[in-house]
Amino acid sequence: MASSVRRSPLERVEYVLIVSTLLLLVVFTLQPLLNLLALSFTEQGKVAGFSGLSIVPDGFSLDVWTLLLQHPNVQRGLFNSIWMTTTSVLIGVMGTALMAWGLSRPGLPGRRLIFLMVLVTIVFEPGIIPDYFLMKRMGLLNSPWSVILYKAVSAWYLIILVRFFEEIPKELLEAAELDGANPFQTFFMVVLPLAKPALATIALFYFVLHWNEFFRSMIYLNDQTKWPLQVVLRQFVIEGDKIAIVGANNANNNIGLAQINIRALKAGMIFITILPILALYPFILKYFTKGTMSGALKG
Repeated sequence: MASSVRRSPLERVEYVLIVSTLLLLVVFTLQPLLNLLALSFTEQGKVAGFSGLSIVPDGFSLDVWTLLLQHPNVQRGLFNSIWMTTTSVLIGVMGTALMAWGLSRPGLPGRRLIFLMVLVTIVFEPGIIPDYFLMKRMGLLNSPWSVILYKAVSAWYLIILVRFFEEIPKELLEAAELDGANPFQTFFMVVLPLAKPALATIALFYFVLHWNEFFRSMIYLNDQTKWPLQVVLRQFVIEGDKIAIVGANNANNNIGLAQINIRALKAGMIFITILPILALYPFILKYFTKGTMSGALKG
């Protein structure tokens, strides 16, 4: 067994300072989230005096979560957000990967012109008015597809993936061709497995982009049953009225509604919208530390 490395006094001080700083950053990052979670579980009679720095519930109550999870608008908004975001990510990742692979090939006719047109979309992004008329002409108003197809292929993510594909050694592609693989087989069976770190990265970017999208949903979706969770959250936070939030029918049926503090109700709703992103990050971060050719050139 190798002996432990001895550090000099100066190195020990540096180590303690680095670890302390990182732990402090973790505390500052998690404290607002834990405060929201604790506030949502606090007994309703104690919410008014609940500190903005506390991360432990004052008492324990499930009233807020019971109301939110049983609320039809929240359930419908969560379902809409999940399927709209999932569909957007699948379309975005596959469309970006296909286009990036084509642009990364030196022999593509008109490659420079296509790349220039991509860069133009970054500098001169169309405004909301021409975009609205485009959606109207396509018949996508009040359709979830007006939100799903927004930035189906992001120019920024496309450039990231093009540079990634350009790093793949030609020897691997030539070996696949010698084994009889056609271009589609090479792309799906050789290139995509090697590109898992890059694909996971842009998938995370697309997920955050579409999960947090609410502005386009407010403009293009007039039917409230099609609203994603972020728009429902906006109604909750801005209106700030429990009757407006839960609806008159639910207010009449819920005799305990008067006891629920609006501050705790907002905290629970905000945490619901954050939770999916927090749950996704641990599964994606493991790809950030992997190299482009991880496992490709062994043996």
